[in-house]
Amino acid sequence: MRVLGIDPGLRSTGWGIVDVAGSRLKHVANGQCTSAAGPLGQRLSSLFDQLTAVVSCFSPTTAAVEQTFVNRDGAGTLKLGQARGIAMVVPAQAGLDIGEYAPNAVKKAVVGVGHADKTQVEHMVRLQLPGVDLAGPDATDALAIAICHAHHMQSSTQLAAALAKGAA
Repeated sequence: MRVLGIDPGLRSTGWGIVDVAGSRLKHVANGQCTSAAGPLGQRLSSLFDQLTAVVSCFSPTTAAVEQTFVNRDGAGTLKLGQARGIAMVVPAQAGLDIGEYAPNAVKKAVVGVGHADKTQVEHMVRLQLPGVDLAGPDATDALAIAICHAHHMQSSTQLAAALAKGAA
């Protein structure tokens, strides 16, 4: 299974890809799609094109996107939501199933604590993906999202197997 993790953002959308074989994770690639200042439509189009190129190049089999949270800046939250829409549409158009995870769920899956800080997340990503060269903080978060999704997919596969065995 090849997992694409996406950390949506209007200025910088992080992406990370890991291969999963059983309980083993292997780093494939990571990076950040950036959009320069300018009209919102052009920025979203740029993110769309860059993410589409990532999906085309690395052929993931599943994807995961971080959920957004509402903050005090309504306009900022709305713009982030539009970038998140791009992050959902690109893998959906490629026919991928998409998992969605709250930031605290990602941190809990990767670090073991739902309120971990960025340095703890980065440390655990480096620990789980030895030798990884991180493209930046958004790419680190995207790899954490991919790791979280890999763990959840493994758990659901094991649960389904156990239920099938119990029903037989």
